[in-house]
Amino acid sequence: MEPLAFNKDLLFRQPPRGMDVDTTLAHFAIITCLVDPEVARLQLHPRFELDLINVDGQEWALVSVVPFVDQDFRFAHIPWLKWRFGQTNYRMYATDTETGEHIAWFFGTSLASWTVSVPRFLWKLPWHRAHIEFDCVFDNTLQRYTTYRMQATNSWADAEVELTDTGEPPTELTGFDDLESGLVLLTHPRKGYFYRRDGQLGSYSIWHDRLQTTVGSVQSARFDLLTELGLAEPGEALHVHSVLMQHQTEFTIYLPPHRVKSTLG
Repeated sequence: MEPLAFNKDLLFRQPPRGMDVDTTLAHFAIITCLVDPEVARLQLHPRFELDLINVDGQEWALVSVVPFVDQDFRFAHIPWLKWRFGQTNYRMYATDTETGEHIAWFFGTSLASWTVSVPRFLWKLPWHRAHIEFDCVFDNTLQRYTTYRMQATNSWADAEVELTDTGEPPTELTGFDDLESGLVLLTHPRKGYFYRRDGQLGSYSIWHDRLQTTVGSVQSARFDLLTELGLAEPGEALHVHSVLMQHQTEFTIYLPPHRVKSTLG
């Protein structure tokens, strides 16, 4: 993989307008697992190529589970109307063969709010209602989590995870030639693609500033979706690549999502 960098284009923020959304995310974690590329490709639209890394002489695809709490989800044109809910995204990393961009491919999202009906039915997004609970304690003095637990139930993707937080920034990411390349790929995909609920290819874009993450580790984890998709073996521990955590960050989501025409598939 070629070196990646946090350049001006990647960090540029287009001001939100219309239906665009601003939101403050709390308890943000990126839990990345190494998975079999052959199995991962089965979930990916043919327009995209998996981003692969080499670990111990073997190539792996990267799949992330990303839990967080939307603290004040608000549309740009009605900022006084706000929602708070838990959310968990499931994504892997790929390159768009038509543009050369590194993107996030979304399997889907669990959302703990009735508002999931809007993206699910209006825009055909693969978003699903769930009950999500966070049990998190962030120590402002230590600048790290002393407790981090998340559980999702009554969902298409039941999950539970407990993390520990070192409070220290990452100094390396396994399989990447340099830290910045790994951080760009894992923490900063600006475009997301997915199979809509009608089977068509869809996309939307986001913005956030460069994340200031700390290194975490998995104490225990169960992600039923990864098992159902064959990306994790039933009853076996996940092949965890990395855990990156951030107490709070600001996101902009550019809406509405749109259907994408592609010459491939």
